[in-house]
Amino acid sequence: MAKQELPELSAEQRKAALEKAARVRKERADIKRKLKEGKLKVSDVLKRADDEIYGKMTVRSVIESVPGVGKLRAAKIMEEIGISTSRRVKGLGPKQVSALKERFS
Repeated sequence: MAKQELPELSAEQRKAALEKAARVRKERADIKRKLKEGKLKVSDVLKRADDEIYGKMTVRSVIESVPGVGKLRAAKIMEEIGISTSRRVKGLGPKQVSALKERFS
């Protein structure tokens, strides 16, 4: 399988892509902050899985943002439910979604 070449971007395209990436990172950081502060629930994030910002967040980063849940506890919860460590919110199955909602309700 040949390695796919990345398309050459013009200066404007590159600048736009970098700005979009920075905006997305800022929005995800804001979502995690709201989770930490209790202003947002895990179920709120799961409901918006079709939104690009929410859907592409890793489940691990969402769970780790919940107060009282650290890296180890998040890993344990994901293992119990059967969620891969690299799984994104959009890629969750219906059983995984309901298990997470039940766990964090």
